[in-house]
Amino acid sequence: MKSKIDEARETINAVDKEMISLFLKRMAAAQMVAEYKIENGLPVLDSSREDVLRQNNLDELSNKVLEKYYNVFFDGVLKASKMYQEDLLNSKKGNK
Repeated sequence: MKSKIDEARETINAVDKEMISLFLKRMAAAQMVAEYKIENGLPVLDSSREDVLRQNNLDELSNKVLEKYYNVFFDGVLKASKMYQEDLLNSKKGNK
């Protein structure tokens, strides 16, 4: 019989695997956004878009007790996305 902690860890492992898949999809979309921004001379940072994303996601969050923790999580997602876009932007500038 599995202990509660073993069950919890199995769930965490399964969720982490799903998150990797979703991360890859999100970063592929971020690459498409970066390519559009490069082609159109737009900056990486779009604060209004971030605000809309954050609010839409918080509206979907059923457990409002977790809101501050979701914000920490989402800040990391946005940071990774912007870093990737910056790297893509810089590599395109370097190739010109």
